[in-house]
Amino acid sequence: MNLQLNKAHFPVTTLGPGRRIGLWTQGCALHCPDCCARDTWEPDPDRAVPVATLLQWCRAAAPAGPDGITVSGGEPFDQPQALAELLDGLAQWRSELTQPFDILCYSGRSLAHLEAAHPDLLARLDALLPEPFVAARPSGLAWRGSDNQPLVPLSPLGRTRYPGDPRTVPKRLQFAIDAASIWCIGIPERGDLATLEALCRNRGLHLEEVSWRA
Repeated sequence: MNLQLNKAHFPVTTLGPGRRIGLWTQGCALHCPDCCARDTWEPDPDRAVPVATLLQWCRAAAPAGPDGITVSGGEPFDQPQALAELLDGLAQWRSELTQPFDILCYSGRSLAHLEAAHPDLLARLDALLPEPFVAARPSGLAWRGSDNQPLVPLSPLGRTRYPGDPRTVPKRLQFAIDAASIWCIGIPERGDLATLEALCRNRGLHLEEVSWRA
C-alpha cells in the first residue's frame, strides 16, 4: 500500500507535546480559504511512498521512539486505507517500546463526519484535531489555526497526554531548510507568514513560491 506524502520530519516541537515525528500527507479535497499549506492540496502520484518504507523511516529517525507522532496534511482521511496501514504499523512499533508515543491526527473534516465515516480509523488514534480552518475565527488556541477546531482525546493514552484543551501553550514555528526550500512547521498566527516574507526580502532573500498563495 502506498501513501501520498508531502513531507516527513523529526523532531517536530510545534504540533503537539514533546519531540514528535511529523507526517504530512499529499492531497486535500477541502481547499479551505486562506489555507497556509496549498502545496498539499493536489494529489500527486509521484509523491506516493510505500507505507512500509515510511514506517522504516520513522524507526530510523527516532530509534528510541518519539514522544508522539502527528499526522497532518493535506487531508489524511482522503487516503483511508493507507492511513489505516500506517496507523497499524505505528501501533506495532509502539508495542515494542518501553515508553509509548501518542498519535495525534489533524483533519479538516467535521468530527461528526469522521465518527460516521471512519470510526475504525478514530479507534486507532489517541487524539484528533478535526473541523475545517476558518480564517475569520480567532486563532489563539494551541496547535490549531482557528478556535472552532477542538482537541478530542480518543484513547486512555490520549486522555492522559491531552487532559484538557491547552490554551496557555504558546504558538511557535519551526523552520527546516534544504537545498531548495524552507519549511515552516507549526500553525502561524495571522500575519506571521507575510511578516516572514518581508523579513526575508529585507535581507535579500526572495521566496519565489510560497505555500500560502495560489
